[in-house]
Amino acid sequence: MHEFASQEGVRFIKNIMIPTSDGTHLAMDLHVPDNDHWQKTQHPIIVEYTPYRKDDAPPYSGHHHTFAKHGFIGARIDCRGTGSSEGTTQDEYTQREQQDGAEAIDWIGQQLWSNGKVAMFGASYGGFTAVQVAALHPKHLTTIIPMYFTDDRYTDDCHYRGGNMRCYYDIGAYGASMIGMNAMPPYPEYVDDNWADLWKTHLEGNEPYLLQWLSHQTDGPYWRPGSIRDRYENIQCPVFMIGGWRDGYATCNLRTFQHLTVPKKVLIGPWNHSRPDVAIPGPRITYLTEVIRWCEHWLKNEDNGVMDESPITLYMQTYDTPKANRTHTSGYWRIENQFPVHDHTERRLYLSENASLNAHDPDYNREKDTYVYHPTVGLSGGLWSAGVPFGLPTDQRPDEIYALTYTTEKLDVPLEIIGQPKIELHVSSTVEVMAYVVKLCDVAPDGTSALVCSGVLNGTRRESLTDPKPMTPGEIYKLSIALDATAYRFEPKHRIRISISSADFPNLWPTPYVGTNTILRGQEYPSRLILPIAPTKDIKNEVAFEPSQTKVKPYHLSPNKPVWEVTQDIMQNRTGVKLHTQNTTQTNETTEITNKNQFTLSASNENPADVSGTGHHHRKITRTDGETEIDSSYTIRSTATAFHTTIDLNITINGLPHFQKQWTNTFPRDLL
Repeated sequence: MHEFASQEGVRFIKNIMIPTSDGTHLAMDLHVPDNDHWQKTQHPIIVEYTPYRKDDAPPYSGHHHTFAKHGFIGARIDCRGTGSSEGTTQDEYTQREQQDGAEAIDWIGQQLWSNGKVAMFGASYGGFTAVQVAALHPKHLTTIIPMYFTDDRYTDDCHYRGGNMRCYYDIGAYGASMIGMNAMPPYPEYVDDNWADLWKTHLEGNEPYLLQWLSHQTDGPYWRPGSIRDRYENIQCPVFMIGGWRDGYATCNLRTFQHLTVPKKVLIGPWNHSRPDVAIPGPRITYLTEVIRWCEHWLKNEDNGVMDESPITLYMQTYDTPKANRTHTSGYWRIENQFPVHDHTERRLYLSENASLNAHDPDYNREKDTYVYHPTVGLSGGLWSAGVPFGLPTDQRPDEIYALTYTTEKLDVPLEIIGQPKIELHVSSTVEVMAYVVKLCDVAPDGTSALVCSGVLNGTRRESLTDPKPMTPGEIYKLSIALDATAYRFEPKHRIRISISSADFPNLWPTPYVGTNTILRGQEYPSRLILPIAPTKDIKNEVAFEPSQTKVKPYHLSPNKPVWEVTQDIMQNRTGVKLHTQNTTQTNETTEITNKNQFTLSASNENPADVSGTGHHHRKITRTDGETEIDSSYTIRSTATAFHTTIDLNITINGLPHFQKQWTNTFPRDLL
């Protein structure tokens, strides 16, 4: 353990080692309200538990520092096999990792510097671990505040969606990135005599998470321990959830709120996968004020009125010109006391002739519309958000060229929806594997089509996500597809549109067969959209938040270095995507970390089985004694029957080779 001099009334404590039941120790940092006798002064604790290397975060910064300034101890723990913690890791959210978290919470709750009340707070991985550990209900866990998480790892995580494999994100961002992050060295000044053995154990024992995800292409026992969707009742402490409509994890918040039976609250803004004080699009708020008020009530027993407020606060979005660099969303803050909201109704809109969408029951028996599967439809749909700092959708009309669209007449009055729209489709295909992508759009008076939300289902998963069955060419199937949850206001003179295609590129890996698809409609096959209608309110904020003072701009690199490119090989009829990100962090006075990430993806428009992607992640740690560079590269190529992957990890120290490891695997496609 290392103690640092106090700053701004906060003392920083480095690398307290927490024992677990199998002898492995987890490393923890503390930001403590300054006191010469802090080890015997009781405080409530707010814990963040992730694999994202606490030692790379500058001390006296971030929300842990803020918590300490408000009388809490802010704690950050490295998961087993990561950062400065002992052991190895082969996957995310394992049962051992969850048990570690529960044991750590109870160990913390028994320390002399703890008042016995512990909260878990975190975004993304830290939000996942909060709900997973809460389901084990350790004695000292008093409340959780998960942000940007999901309750179901198969249906709503970054690996699969609707029985389709996600594409760009695990290759271009999180999955491939973690190969390198988990291989980074610990810092010798913090782990003392254990440095060499600790790093060697990580390098030799850690495995890429990606291998597990590709090995489990259907829902089943593998995905259940990390999900709480079928065991909400196991969470027995109060819960305050924070989410964003443009985050990749938009759906779980209201669904989880609906099923929890403990004291609960949910806040959903228009944000992407970033802290609400810096997120794009805004409005941005000082969200830590809300977190601290919640923790003061539950950890300090302060009667501050937080539980007298409406439990649901959400941002009702409305139309903005769909631009990828948009930084603000129009709309208003709305409060509700229950979900589904009071006086909610459902509105059914039927797919009809002349590409129309209307509330009239079909007066004809059967009609049909057909479209040809185009594997790279989706380029206007934005990037699934869970860490890439950009990716808002643009005008949908370029994608709608290759889709079937059905559109209402202009609205006479505003219409607001809260929840998950659903669509019932009657379909057939000429091939045995086909995806169905449905987008709900807001069509402005000038014809611009703005994406509201979307839903996806692989037709082979029509009966079950666990036991897929091929589609019989020409056979008619009824598909029920839930779109992502949203809160959205359609204004007068705007029109509601759905588009139906069979691709969401680059968010989803294309299905492998050239095919033509049919959508049936009419009395015999009433394909229809079902909207969750909420009572319309006046556009005025029903709650006021302290606005964030942080100024944000759309993500950019140098003027001659594109961030998000779409490429077209005319001669080979291939469509590609290229993404570039980089950042530099000063972790302390003697250490700087630079990350550079590049992703390339290419798909044939004539042979949708022919797709390949590579994510290359480069980390450079610059210290007074030189440079350590960690390169991780992940390439995946598909054929009609398999995914072929290669993973390379290379580490150099001051330009000289230090460590190298490769993984080469083939995974049969399970009707993907």
